[in-house]
Amino acid sequence: MSKAKYKRVLLKLSGEALAGEQKTGVNVETVGKICDKIKEVVELGVEVAVVVGGGNFWRGRDGHQMERTTADYMGMLATTMNGLALQDALETRGLYSRVQTAIEMKEIAEPFILRKAEKHLKKGRVVIFAGGLGNPYFTTDTAAVLRAAEIQADIILLGKAIDAVYSADPKIDEKAKRYDRISYLDVLNKDLKVMDSTATALCKDNNIPLLVFGIADPENIVKAVMGENIGTLVI
Repeated sequence: MSKAKYKRVLLKLSGEALAGEQKTGVNVETVGKICDKIKEVVELGVEVAVVVGGGNFWRGRDGHQMERTTADYMGMLATTMNGLALQDALETRGLYSRVQTAIEMKEIAEPFILRKAEKHLKKGRVVIFAGGLGNPYFTTDTAAVLRAAEIQADIILLGKAIDAVYSADPKIDEKAKRYDRISYLDVLNKDLKVMDSTATALCKDNNIPLLVFGIADPENIVKAVMGENIGTLVI
């Protein structure tokens, strides 16, 4: 079997990626397909951490009539629900995993402790970071970048509904340019909607490469880890 390009990766998944065609909630079959590929990656000897969003249940911006802090905390709870769904699917497939939350929920998950997370990763366990950063006004994109920096991940793998970074939405603008490689500075200057600007700047400041690819085909997770030419590399 070919050797993986990366030793330690952080996989960022949107909540919608777990919903499948039903768009909301958790689609067990869809989650299973993603976890099958995570298992393949782990069997290659790669250490895998995951940050998952909560948009299949709730987005903080959906609560526009609510106080922002309350809406954001509801979103953090949604990410934890998704984290537990991933953990269940992984362990059904014989993979040990741990959910660590930024907000203490000791009955169902560990609190985020960096040294514990690193210990789990070195033992081949998948670590799922849930609860965002535990603070309102920050997205799970920013949580993913911060956790990647903390665990010193080699790369962030950003699985999205779209298969790469484009100059505009290719569903709307047929002339949208597809980028195979782009700098963080260009992403910020062109206001490309890869991640929110806080997360993008944090990636830039910490020199963490980011690979954006389509998650509709979960096989892309394996291809990304193997260093195949897919999606867009942001550096």
